[in-house]
Amino acid sequence: MNIQTDPTPTPGSDATTTLITTPVRSLLKRAPVTLPPQTPIIEAARLMREHRISSVLIVQDGALFGLITDRDLRNRVVATGLDTSRPILEIATLAPLTIDIERPAFDALLLMARHNIHHVPVLDGQAVVGMITGSDLNERQSNSAVYLAGAIYNQDSLQALVQTSARIKLLQQSLAAAEASAYSTGHIVSAITDALSARLLQLGELQFGPAPVEYAWVAAGSQGRNEQTAKSDQDNCMVLADDYDQAQHGEYFKQLSRFVCDGLDACGYVHCPGEMMAMTDQWRQPLQKWRGYFHHWIAFPEPEALMLTGVFFDQRFVYGKAALIDELRAEVVQRTRGNKSFLVPLAGNALQRQPPLNWLGNISLIKGGAHEGCVDLKMQGIVPITDMARFYALAAGSDAVNTRDRLQIAADSGAITAERVRDLIDAHEFLGTLRLQHQAQRMSEGHAADNYLRPDELSNLERGHLKNAFAVVKSVQGSLARLYPVNQL
Repeated sequence: MNIQTDPTPTPGSDATTTLITTPVRSLLKRAPVTLPPQTPIIEAARLMREHRISSVLIVQDGALFGLITDRDLRNRVVATGLDTSRPILEIATLAPLTIDIERPAFDALLLMARHNIHHVPVLDGQAVVGMITGSDLNERQSNSAVYLAGAIYNQDSLQALVQTSARIKLLQQSLAAAEASAYSTGHIVSAITDALSARLLQLGELQFGPAPVEYAWVAAGSQGRNEQTAKSDQDNCMVLADDYDQAQHGEYFKQLSRFVCDGLDACGYVHCPGEMMAMTDQWRQPLQKWRGYFHHWIAFPEPEALMLTGVFFDQRFVYGKAALIDELRAEVVQRTRGNKSFLVPLAGNALQRQPPLNWLGNISLIKGGAHEGCVDLKMQGIVPITDMARFYALAAGSDAVNTRDRLQIAADSGAITAERVRDLIDAHEFLGTLRLQHQAQRMSEGHAADNYLRPDELSNLERGHLKNAFAVVKSVQGSLARLYPVNQL
């Protein structure tokens, strides 16, 4: 069984998917315009005017050294009265973020959105081959993710961020209207949440002062997996450096984390009902304490520990010092790989939520309550796939967190056949897209987004695909149960 969606975009139908399938190479419009580091600023400005370009690459001995943009000329030269005979090296962005020529254009979009930049040098190996800009990407997409992220970083108050964040729902609606994939939509919405989190942290540091010790702000749950939608609470935590001292530093980080979590709540990412947020003392701890948490969860996989795997084993760095979370992640996957005493209960946990199919293989609807006649696309379809993907990744010792990435790694490891992986990826994409379209429809009608879909609102073809997607999940769960029976411990 293989649920297929057409991977070939039609004109105007799915601009974001086009970015996934389009290499950066195809966006290059001209040979790179380069200058050596000692070039006078005035000469660079004249060259930019002559070529009608907004940036120049600084190259020395064939290697990329940095870049300058028209914004640099405005903010670092004109606004400060800097002598234009000075070398461009003095106003350049050194060691800029780059992208390989063969990478998908979508990766460039995410790079710009996450780091609030609008110019990315393109490399072929070590050779500089060009530059792409936010405008180049905007011509290929139907949404303004890059510019929304930029607008977020330009806000200087929580109230302004709240107003700007109101556009996130419109962004998701425009992506749904363009028939963007669930995979790309999740990455884009998560990138915007990352931008909000980072900007709130910056504003918090302006209000409370610089952080007394290094820290990493970490996204968890759906944001950590790059699978967020407009219907989402917040899951996050803080990993503090081990020189953290509760008596000296505790109040600072308590205030900072509260400021950020309350800010995200005001922007529409409601407080986690289970309080799995950095503002909760338990989830704002030094690295050594986090090591202890994961060691205990892995060594003693009791129900509460398994519940926490659905949040904190899906971690991704957002802001601060990345090395703190990178070190923790590496230790976690080393402990889980081939660890049968942990993996068997984890497999059992992945079987807890079953797709809504009765013994005849037909869709079973919710009975009674506010959602009678519906299916829960998230809990009955998407989450079971997410849980199995997490299991396969941890069993293989992989630090991947995105569900599709985890499933592809599972196929490479041989833990599941390539055909089954294709089925699960297609099912996950179909259910995710159906969920996003359902949420967009509700928001356009003035209702809150939710995950409860009435199958009778679908066409016969769509209901058939929904049934097939649930059947794929049920089938793979059956295979997993046979390979990892919970009673074998």
